[in-house]
Amino acid sequence: MRFPAYLLLILFWCQSLATAQSAIQKESIIILYNSDDAQSKELAEYYANKREIPLTQLVGLPLPKKRHITRDEYNTLIKEPLVKLFDQKSWWQTGKTKDGLTIAVRNKIRLIVSVRGVPFGVKQNSVPLEGDNQAKLKISNRASVDSELAALGIIDAPINGPLVNKYYKSTERFANTRLPFTMLTGRIDGPTFEIAKQLIDDAIDTEKTGLWGMCYLDFAHKGASYKVGDDWIENIEKENWKHGIPTTVDHNKQTYLTNYPMRDVALYYGWYISSVNGTFLDPNFRLKKGSIAIHIHSYSASDIHNAGHHWVGPLLKKGAAATVGNVYEPYLSLTHNLDILHDRLLKGFTLVEAAAAAMPALSWQGLVVGDPLYRPYLHLDGSGEVRDEDKVYRAINLAWSKWANDPDKLITKLRSAAAKTKDARLYEVCGLWYIYMDNMQAAAAFFNSAEKSYLSPRDEIRITLHLADMYRKIGKKADALKLLRETLESNKDEPAAESLRSLITILDPPPPPPAEPRKK
Repeated sequence: MRFPAYLLLILFWCQSLATAQSAIQKESIIILYNSDDAQSKELAEYYANKREIPLTQLVGLPLPKKRHITRDEYNTLIKEPLVKLFDQKSWWQTGKTKDGLTIAVRNKIRLIVSVRGVPFGVKQNSVPLEGDNQAKLKISNRASVDSELAALGIIDAPINGPLVNKYYKSTERFANTRLPFTMLTGRIDGPTFEIAKQLIDDAIDTEKTGLWGMCYLDFAHKGASYKVGDDWIENIEKENWKHGIPTTVDHNKQTYLTNYPMRDVALYYGWYISSVNGTFLDPNFRLKKGSIAIHIHSYSASDIHNAGHHWVGPLLKKGAAATVGNVYEPYLSLTHNLDILHDRLLKGFTLVEAAAAAMPALSWQGLVVGDPLYRPYLHLDGSGEVRDEDKVYRAINLAWSKWANDPDKLITKLRSAAAKTKDARLYEVCGLWYIYMDNMQAAAAFFNSAEKSYLSPRDEIRITLHLADMYRKIGKKADALKLLRETLESNKDEPAAESLRSLITILDPPPPPPAEPRKK
């Protein structure tokens, strides 16, 4: 059926209008920087120019060059000056609630972007944290600066305990909600000024093509109290395969092994260990440009300027364009729900909207680092600029969009493409799909085909780890050890061989040292 040209024009205009109406308007954004830090101002201006935000929307405050500040410092140096500025510029109108709280009832500002130089933590004030977790929750007033700013419109809110985030779990774009007392908050920051600046460039560049590549997930499997986090990881896995995002999963209690040879990493969601480990210890490893990388742990963002400790700083150093974390202990139920965050990103939300929809609480511990306006999945429909390094993942996505309801045809098409192009990644993806479908025999066949086609030792080692993990699941530990040792023998000098040694030690631990004779 052919449509008249004027109908197509109207349809295009309506789609453009809908997109514009749901976008965060540039005039509704302010960029907060430290006026006593020249690089902070430079970064704020750079971001404003890159995103075409009026320079009149920059707000400089004289702030200490500290990462964590006291509650009094937050109030006098950040909160009170901003409240005064919002009043002076008529950015908001305030009113009283039935409970007597002063809140914003109209608000022109929808997003506050803090840049490197603005402190990110507010320390506990006076009341000592004592008692069980529930008791501590009620009296805790330490928080991230960003989360406090999100609640700036609740002007005289109590400081102890978290506030409810009314945007939590929302499926609406933030511009379409009626939440004048809540603002989105994001942060452009990192271990160095250069890394922080790169977050902007990588986000804007990736939006031209879309984010394509592998997803790596890491379950905790540490007991009932951790189940909710593992449920988030499981939901992400299910959602990925619906969209043809190939996914490798670590189901073991250990995190990914030291120097595990990940490849083409666009997404990483994992937990649960206090400081960076596994693949991220490999000095030669880099995440893909535009990647989203998140590891759940208390204090993961307690020092985002440290590139070697906790998680947020190290992930940014490895090339992540976006991550989230906690400046203090948030408790699992009050941290970012990763499955919601991931779902909103896939739906085309901005990073800051996705993070806000995933966060149950305000005036609490969480923050999001990266270009807040970044939309990594603008082109999940296959549109956008096509780059050579993305072609295989675009093809996988296209195959899923066409034949997801006919798995046999889907796999036949991918197998044919692998044979034609000699791209071993297609064999590997088929193997990962069959693991997800719990067909270990078919998975092993595809992994063996991948191993024969790959030329890099890193890839051979990864396939061995896939197969060894399968053997572990079906109780064939001896077969797993035999394969691991054979691969190690031919790849001893490879950095990724450390992952083979680690797994061998886990499966066949050395005997304990002999006990020393008791002294008489």
